[in-house]
Amino acid sequence: MTLPIHDTPLSVVPALPEVRAGGWNEALTEALIPGPGSADILRRLREPGALVVTTGQQPGLFTGPSYAVTKALSARALARALEVRWKRPVVPVFWVPGDDHDFDEIATASWLAGDGGLMRAGLEPRAPDAALTPMFRQPLGPSVMPALDAFEQSLPASEGRDRTVTWLRRHYGPERTVARAFGGAMAELLAPLGVACFDSTHAAVKVASAPLLLRALREAAGLDRELADRAALLPADPGVPVGDGAALVFLEDAQGRDRLVVDGEGYRTRRSRRYLTLAELEAIARDHPDRLSGNVLLRPVVESFLLPTVAYAAGPGELRYLALAEALYHRLEVHRQRPVPRWSGLLIEPRVTRILTKFSATLDQLLEEGGGLEARLAREALPAGTEAAFDQLRAAITAGYDVVVGLAAQVDPTLERPAASARGQALFGTQELEKKLLQHARKREATELAQVAKARLSVRPEGKPQERVLSMAGFLGRYGWDLLDTLAEHIDGWYARALEAADPNA
Repeated sequence: MTLPIHDTPLSVVPALPEVRAGGWNEALTEALIPGPGSADILRRLREPGALVVTTGQQPGLFTGPSYAVTKALSARALARALEVRWKRPVVPVFWVPGDDHDFDEIATASWLAGDGGLMRAGLEPRAPDAALTPMFRQPLGPSVMPALDAFEQSLPASEGRDRTVTWLRRHYGPERTVARAFGGAMAELLAPLGVACFDSTHAAVKVASAPLLLRALREAAGLDRELADRAALLPADPGVPVGDGAALVFLEDAQGRDRLVVDGEGYRTRRSRRYLTLAELEAIARDHPDRLSGNVLLRPVVESFLLPTVAYAAGPGELRYLALAEALYHRLEVHRQRPVPRWSGLLIEPRVTRILTKFSATLDQLLEEGGGLEARLAREALPAGTEAAFDQLRAAITAGYDVVVGLAAQVDPTLERPAASARGQALFGTQELEKKLLQHARKREATELAQVAKARLSVRPEGKPQERVLSMAGFLGRYGWDLLDTLAEHIDGWYARALEAADPNA
């Protein structure tokens, strides 16, 4: 089923990336997560001068919020547009950051049930004092099974639901790690569209990235100063603290993933307070490189160090901290890929279209905060002329009392304030009466208002952007997998138009 697609206007105009030296590092081939069409993707990566557009998102339950998928489709659209312009292979790569350790952010999934209600399922919470295990080591555990059952039972029977449930059950099992489940599910979804999924925690990747992580450790103090200087020049808060002496590298230790902080001639883990010399960290990089990982600022540098990437499809928050990360590339001698805004938007369900048509409302009115549409509908439920009658009453009270207040002041100046107070009480009483009429109108219109609320739940669940709450799995389960192709084609066109507008030579 095809759904109307609404584009969110760009706050940042995309700029064309620059060509760089290309070529695929064959040592990283095993890090490509298998999926239908992977062989063709690898063939393209191996072509002479092949370049890459990357994006990524932390692993999530049932692939997480839908923008994880649309980020990948954004990278695909940008790669396709650049390939046409440059007449050389440009391959989209979705980076799976399995080192992430924030379990709370990935442990739940949300979708709309068949009746339009918001559904949520999650994994068993991690104990507050538990080690911060990276997601490539964190098992999903048995609680994933009732979550899968809840997803299946909440959707009406259809081919789309059955295919989606089968897909999720194929990847999300109790013994699977969070990152492995996410990466496998995304690869099966995206590889047929030409998007490679890349396991950033694969042994080959860890070995290849270790030299850069060690260099970042050796230059940690200088990098931190440069980041602090850069942050001071930015117009907006990048959202990542710098200037506190922390290195850009994490060490997986007794308490899980732990940030390294410069301490004299060595380093200390932030939580466990373990002291390590540079020589000890070099030994870890040599013997156990899987225990080292970069923070959010170093990650794009690692991507460009390993892959011939020319651009990164980024969300609004990423664009802020990627502007800060610019300070790292020169010092670490790594080509800087260009951050390019990803597509953002929402899918308009049939119930939303029906409600907008029924009440002659616009999508913007439905999206706006404050319940303006509901207030309008309630006012319209009142007898004709009610609003005008109250306006006239307020005007009459104000005009009449203005005369009385003036007369009272002439009789005795001390009476002016009580007279003005009486005017305020009269106006307040009028306001309260109008409010009661509106409340009764809302009760009479409860069914219609509930329909509006359900439509708003679809486009702005929990008061947040749809793409940040609802899983793509829910949409595929309700509307079928053809929706993915439709969305990919739409984003292709959107990116082509955006780049044409940004290119003065187009």
